Amino acid sequence: MSDGLFDEFNAVSARQWKQKIQFDLQGADYNETLIWKSNEDISVKPFYNAEDIKTLPEVSNTKATQWRICQTIFVADVEKSSKKALKAIERGAESIKFIIPNEDISIQNLLEDLFYIPILLELQFLSESFIEKALSISAKAQIYVQTDIIGNLAYSGNWFLNMNDDFSKFKTIIKQTNSFNINGVLYQNAGATMVQQLAYTLAHANEYLNAIDGDFNSETKQTFQINFEIAVGSNYFFEIAKLRALRILWNTLASEYQINTQCHISVTPTKRNKTLYDYNTNLLRTTTECMSAILGGANTICNLPFDAFYKKINAFSERMARNQLLILKHESYFDKVNNPSDGAYYIESLTHQLAEKSLILFKDIEKNGGFLAQLKEGTIQRKIKESAAKEQQQFNDAEIVLVGTNKHTNSKDVMKNELELYPFVKTHQRKTLIEPIIEKRLAETIEQTRLKNED
Repeated sequence: MSDGLFDEFNAVSARQWKQKIQFDLQGADYNETLIWKSNEDISVKPFYNAEDIKTLPEVSNTKATQWRICQTIFVADVEKSSKKALKAIERGAESIKFIIPNEDISIQNLLEDLFYIPILLELQFLSESFIEKALSISAKAQIYVQTDIIGNLAYSGNWFLNMNDDFSKFKTIIKQTNSFNINGVLYQNAGATMVQQLAYTLAHANEYLNAIDGDFNSETKQTFQINFEIAVGSNYFFEIAKLRALRILWNTLASEYQINTQCHISVTPTKRNKTLYDYNTNLLRTTTECMSAILGGANTICNLPFDAFYKKINAFSERMARNQLLILKHESYFDKVNNPSDGAYYIESLTHQLAEKSLILFKDIEKNGGFLAQLKEGTIQRKIKESAAKEQQQFNDAEIVLVGTNKHTNSKDVMKNELELYPFVKTHQRKTLIEPIIEKRLAETIEQTRLKNED
């Protein structure tokens, strides 16, 4: 590009743009007509320019050209799961996430043919010996162990065993892997705002850093790896900004502990906006959500099958989910630029506002005893329920639209005979140490009413 190419054009200030817009509005109020406020208390303007960026943003270190397509497999049968993983790889998967329910699973048989790709292990139990065996079997593989004792407490209301034993075992696991995992998916699925999701995820991580800080040496600090599991919704630009803000926040926190400031982010679409009726719209939702994940800098993306919450695992919907990512990567060219969202005034503005607001909330959590203390007191649960209730009311009032459910519904659409799984919040009477954080989809009440009224 030659120098002075745009010299003949006069610069236009934000004030001039606003004056022009106000003139075109013909008397309508600018603020009421064109500015809307998100649930994160961010006022979104109709246009953004360089004046919205206080300082020149740094080039992000994300590698969007390297994001990986992940296939999630629940391991009920080792042989079948191993074959399924190999078949998924043949068909385009670049990473495998195994959900392992118990220690009886033969990790050796499961991983013996999969040493050449990144493996995510989500263990639904706590065992140092199991992880040690997994690491020894696949020494060449890149393994991310997704064990999260506080995440389990938040989800189930109980520790695996008790607080002291859980932390003791967890510290051993961290020494084995020189990493730990933070599951922030729960906060999004339960209805937390993006500011809450970021602040709770960061405070969640800080609990572990406080517990293990004395165990670090200078070498392990620089090679330490954290994996964040994050869910993204359909607020396209906000979700891009959310992931970018997470990297900024982690950089800030990790710098305080003088540990590796890089992080691995695994992303999956949220369950919260998925619908039972007109279920094919879920494909559209997960597509834009995966796009946000890519542009936001996710390292690994595990797509959510469109029927995952009401049908048993099936080859058709899993193939569809994988193919969505294959199309984004190989036909839509979403792997050609490392940092495609850098420099976009709107996204940069959202990123910094989300980061700033989340940091304020994080500091408030730490000032009041930390994440674990507020979880035990019920403060975190109460705040999430308040945010979820506000969002639910917005959905009930059709301010939040889910096509096919609260707008443009098909009265002839019937689903009663299609259900293979119970698609609503399950209630189990049991004793828990704390109140668990409950995941709930926005459409559940409407869907239950429609199911009752089906002929």
